[in-house]
Amino acid sequence: MTETRDGKTAIMRGLLNRCPNCGKGKLLQGYLTVPAECGTCHAPVGRYPAADGPAFFAMTIMLLLLIPLIGFTWVLFRPSPAMLLLITGLVTTVMTLILLRLVKGAFIGYLWAKNEQDRGA
Repeated sequence: MTETRDGKTAIMRGLLNRCPNCGKGKLLQGYLTVPAECGTCHAPVGRYPAADGPAFFAMTIMLLLLIPLIGFTWVLFRPSPAMLLLITGLVTTVMTLILLRLVKGAFIGYLWAKNEQDRGA
């Protein structure tokens, strides 16, 4: 029997670092570690293989934001090329690290909603 799962709710819960099933337990331990199961409802969240998907989406989003970031930094501050590289490099690094965690949570929420589990070899 197949249960229906709400994808939007699961993605929003994952984005907020909550279990896509109950919305109460934490989805990620530490920075990016996914526990084997939710501490509250014991849903097997560790069986949803995020793999390289979140990194791909985080890099794609950041590359789309990089051009306006360089443009606005250049127009507003008129820094030297070395300073422009330093500013945009620092902002890009921090934003990517923040975005990666958010995207990974949302990605696992999506996988949970579609029931795309790692069934093993």
